[in-house]
Amino acid sequence: MEKKFKILCPTDFSECSLNAIEYAARLGEKFNAILVLFHVLNREDYQKLSPMDTDGKYQLEFIQEKLKNLQKAVMEESLMNGLKDCEIAIREGKIVNGALDFAKEINADLIVAGTEGMNELRTNIIGSRASRMVEQSDRDIIIVPRKVFFKIPRKFVYASDYLEEDKLAIQKVVEMASFFDSEIDLVHISSSQKAIDKSLHMTMVDEIRPFVRYEKINYVLKAYRDDLGLGLENYLQVAKGDMLVTLSKKKSFFDQIFTKNLSKKMSYFLNKPLWVIKSF
Repeated sequence: MEKKFKILCPTDFSECSLNAIEYAARLGEKFNAILVLFHVLNREDYQKLSPMDTDGKYQLEFIQEKLKNLQKAVMEESLMNGLKDCEIAIREGKIVNGALDFAKEINADLIVAGTEGMNELRTNIIGSRASRMVEQSDRDIIIVPRKVFFKIPRKFVYASDYLEEDKLAIQKVVEMASFFDSEIDLVHISSSQKAIDKSLHMTMVDEIRPFVRYEKINYVLKAYRDDLGLGLENYLQVAKGDMLVTLSKKKSFFDQIFTKNLSKKMSYFLNKPLWVIKSF
């Protein structure tokens, strides 16, 4: 039996999670996927949604109704455009662990999650839940910022550090880009302008080209003396990229940029969705 592509979208019914649902549904249309809307029962979040139910008596019924309404809206808009199905699920427990455990349980191919991102109370810090989900996930995850609404991505920016796994990861990017006829910039950000960097870049280009088979791809080498994360943010803005893509593997470019202070570093990119490739 052919395996169906599954997208898990955790939701707490906030504005940012609704944006994530739209992204997940639009991607699901292209992948002919099953979209699973998932909620972890959490007392604190529920009180924000239904402050009158002080003892939580009607919490499960309330959440089920909200999920069913979202499911209905998604199915009405997306089934006719290619989405295979939309399911709903509820679990009790911790939000991050609950979502990641459920992703394993259903063997999800992709997680799409929203983040509140920067706010006045926590300047330059991404939502801690989203940070932990990215760090701990063992499968691909796309983080969608609160104020970023879905639009057809015209350019994916893939941040490369010349890893062997780039050859596999870029094929995933090509698959998604081909759905939208998008450009791909495969970019390496360097802290120097040494001749060896140019030589490594050309070698990487020669090795990766046979794995791409996609015309609308550009190979870019950029040097920034300052922080690599800031350099990548600058490139993303100047190149007008619509989504940042990076590979999370040991000693990868992602780890160089994010691991030391994931929450702070990720705030660089909160005006664009971030797709972290975790597996092949």
